[in-house]
Amino acid sequence: MRAVPEGFEEAYRVQQARYPSAGVGWQPIHTVYVPADRFSARTVSEWGDQALSLVKAHLADPGSLAEVFGVPGGLGAAVHAKVVEKLSAEPVEDLRIDFEDGYGVRPGLVEDEHVAQAVEAVATMHAAGTLPRRWGPRVKSFADGDPGRSVRTLDLFVTGVVERTGELPPGFTVTFPKVLMEAYLGHFADVLEQLEAELEVPLRFEMQVEAPQTLHFLRGDLAESLGGRLAAAHFGVFDYTAAIGLPPHEQRLDHPACDHARHVMQTAFAGTGVELSDGSLAASPASGLGRDVHALWRRHAELVRHSLRHGFYQGWDMHPSHLVSRFATVYAFHLARYDAYQERVRAWEEQREAGGGVMDEPATIRTLVAALRRADAALP
Repeated sequence: MRAVPEGFEEAYRVQQARYPSAGVGWQPIHTVYVPADRFSARTVSEWGDQALSLVKAHLADPGSLAEVFGVPGGLGAAVHAKVVEKLSAEPVEDLRIDFEDGYGVRPGLVEDEHVAQAVEAVATMHAAGTLPRRWGPRVKSFADGDPGRSVRTLDLFVTGVVERTGELPPGFTVTFPKVLMEAYLGHFADVLEQLEAELEVPLRFEMQVEAPQTLHFLRGDLAESLGGRLAAAHFGVFDYTAAIGLPPHEQRLDHPACDHARHVMQTAFAGTGVELSDGSLAASPASGLGRDVHALWRRHAELVRHSLRHGFYQGWDMHPSHLVSRFATVYAFHLARYDAYQERVRAWEEQREAGGGVMDEPATIRTLVAALRRADAALP
């Protein structure tokens, strides 16, 4: 009998570490970005209240939801009920306190003051049990040439929260934007390692893919090379489309150039456990009139469906109105096929035909099971 090829055990060990292929678990379906100077302990509840007011005014019943979002009539009642339930109980799943583009450049002492205010708000929310399941800051980019400001904000924020709460509440992550050089990732991971050693708290981060240069160094071993600190990669539609020279009216999430970038991200991080998130719609209702609110919801729903079809199950929301179209579209997406997926899995397990000429095979069954678990995690 031939011997095992030399070096196989090491290659297999690397494979298991690099591609853990963890099962589908909970992942936020959105990240809400709020400029740091506008963030308070009331932000989440205020967003929920505003979104519920829009539902009451412009989406009063299942029939109107089905019409606005193109939801099959049979699902209208279930989706409407779930949207109202979600907005009442948990309007924000993932919160990012923004010290970057949404915040701008401020004098150092001013940013320090806003960090302190954000820390106080986080501590208040934690004590009240209203801190979202995922939360944290977005700091400034190293690409701006001033890493000191980015590191100072992170240090003050994390240290302040630990001092005020006695811990780093679960769900913390920090967003690192505009990664134009691979070396910046290593530099940022080193900062996290030092801060973690000082505070004895676990620290992970998510990178933003906002430039064509970033695509060149996305690969399967990237997370491994960063000591497992890379938790997610988020696509930045406006910086990316600007960087490749698209005209302003083509800066949209469903542009083919954005599809390409998303697919590169998927290819690079498949099986690594690094979560993926899509970007945002930079628009709000033109007025409080029903026609303008519905127009915004329809456009946002188109983009959310586009992301879902491409395998991106998380995206950014930038305005309270987006919560309505986000939840309605995601819930309809999962519910529309849930029973059919479940029946196909059951037929496979019972070794019988699923019907309708369907011929499933193992990879498809794994995908069906993952879709059902994703739906179970997303639906309230």
